[in-house]
Amino acid sequence: MNSGIITFIAGIITWYLTRDAKKKIGKREAYLIVSLAWIVISVFGMVPYLLSGAIPNVSDAFFETISGFTTTGASILTDIESLPKGILYWRSMTHWIGGMGIIVLSVAILPLLGIGGMQLFVAEMPGITPDKLHPRITATAKRLWLIYVSFTFIETILLMIGKMSFFDSLTHSFATMATGGFSTHNDSVASFSPYTQYVIIVFMILAGTNFTLHYFAIHGKFKTVWQNEEYRSYILYTFGFAIVITLLLLYEGNGNIEKVFRDSLFQVVSIVTTTGFISADYLLWPAHIWIFIFVLMFIGGSAGSTAGGIKIARHILLLKSSALEFKRMIHPQAVIPVRFNGKTVSEKIIHLVLAFLIFYMLTFFFGTFIMTWIGLDFSSAVGATIASLGNIGPGIGDVGPAENYSEIPTTGKWVLTFLMLLGRLELFTVLVIFSPAFWRK
Repeated sequence: MNSGIITFIAGIITWYLTRDAKKKIGKREAYLIVSLAWIVISVFGMVPYLLSGAIPNVSDAFFETISGFTTTGASILTDIESLPKGILYWRSMTHWIGGMGIIVLSVAILPLLGIGGMQLFVAEMPGITPDKLHPRITATAKRLWLIYVSFTFIETILLMIGKMSFFDSLTHSFATMATGGFSTHNDSVASFSPYTQYVIIVFMILAGTNFTLHYFAIHGKFKTVWQNEEYRSYILYTFGFAIVITLLLLYEGNGNIEKVFRDSLFQVVSIVTTTGFISADYLLWPAHIWIFIFVLMFIGGSAGSTAGGIKIARHILLLKSSALEFKRMIHPQAVIPVRFNGKTVSEKIIHLVLAFLIFYMLTFFFGTFIMTWIGLDFSSAVGATIASLGNIGPGIGDVGPAENYSEIPTTGKWVLTFLMLLGRLELFTVLVIFSPAFWRK
């Protein structure tokens, strides 16, 4: 209650001070609003933790909050089950709010205030232009949220059928659809029934799928869904990795085929979709399987989904562009365009993808360097960096699935929160603010 009152009063004061401001939003304003909104909302979002005493430290409270809103799922809490249900509910709610994007929600509301939302939508989803479900961006946002809410409701019902309590069903549905991974249990979902884990697997896959494809599927356009290159690759990658890891674990002597397959599929889906739920400690698997886990952390879900990471569409365009370079070497005069879903992709988009991947890897290397510099061992530094930048949550080393981020130095936590924000807003939205050109008139 106190948190709500503080936030409400701050909102009223802010509205009063800015009530006469111009209501025209350009690209520069949009980038600033998007980036600063996540920070400001996270500042107010940590108030319940501080007032309740659940997380008395500001650094830890901000880390937990921005981890929720960015759907990263990295946590500093060591005993989750001891927290009040109100705090656990808010913790899961931060996921759900952040899942489809605070700004995407806003574009359905801002027009009521006389402010257009197109610039905000573009800033929220940079890079490959998202498909429109409707000519008006407001209607698009409403349709996306309707699908999002519907899936959350359906998953909650299915989890309750599996004998899970309403509270656990709702909070885990929030975390699943947001691909966040905050659980109300210390062992995540490891102790849940196979039925429950399979339900969560299905909805993690749905959450990691481009939500425009759900819209087409709901309207019976299944051919359109399957013809989507990214979706096909997403399904094939996921099940391909799961089968390979299953076979490797069985070769190592794990005899329960169903459990091995379930754990393999669950962890592959959880990491690819950047959800971060845990059904098994993959660091207890043979060391050579860790390589697959590490590779999965660089894949990400589909563009237009709630998943983080690089996104499969970018990987496809990179591979296609690289393959065409060989053809261009043999036929230097030929004009061979890159095609995606049957359409020619402009050179500008290819350059954006390449630039994104370069900046992503540079950020990963630089983040790893900083984390090792402040005292983490190399594997933990690598794991914490990619898990934060990719919005995955659990990493490797001391931040693996059986551990958390409570022992990370304070400086490291602030670095990781910045990486979470970079990953959630896909780098450029935040980095452009630090360029001198952004501030020139």
